[in-house]
Amino acid sequence: MKKLFLCFSLFGALTLPAFASVSANVGFATDYIWRGMTQTSGDPAISGGFDYASDGGFYAGIWGSNVSFSEGAGSELDVYFGYAFETEGGLGVDISYVDFMYPGDSGLDFQEIGIGLSYGDFGVGYYAGQDGSPDYMDVSYAFGDFSVSYGDYDTYGSNILLGYGFSCGEYDCGLAYSDFSADEDGMDEDALVFSVSASF
Repeated sequence: MKKLFLCFSLFGALTLPAFASVSANVGFATDYIWRGMTQTSGDPAISGGFDYASDGGFYAGIWGSNVSFSEGAGSELDVYFGYAFETEGGLGVDISYVDFMYPGDSGLDFQEIGIGLSYGDFGVGYYAGQDGSPDYMDVSYAFGDFSVSYGDYDTYGSNILLGYGFSCGEYDCGLAYSDFSADEDGMDEDALVFSVSASF
């Protein structure tokens, strides 16, 4: 869901079948960039969440981060679930639902239903905003530790993201350049972001 960050879990105390797994992640980034736009006014972000996944393809999770774009909301909390599988021909399919919540300013809350397709190193996704929220689509390609993506967000603008992932000892690190072109003049932005995360 939020591709530069992710994710911790509230399921650790449950007794799960052998084919189920629970994972936890925590991350730090010099900026929280989402779909090309900063969510922290250029300040650092600390994020974390919990993920549950079954061998059958079902997954669910919860994720949170600090944000800074509203006087009332200082945090974001996402709850999501979905179903992912791969065909015999190698086509990956991921169908998801995400509820984006902003404690302190519920007027910002929105939901999306998404479908992502992947084949080899190529991916494409479409995310339908619910109850009047804008839609988003993106295409991406990965080659080794490098990746590039292009996304278009209805009524907001388009973005390009160039990323490089590498190991920092026991941690996963990344360096990314984001460029956002707004549909309205004067709202373009770009950022160079360093991130580090750990998985448990």
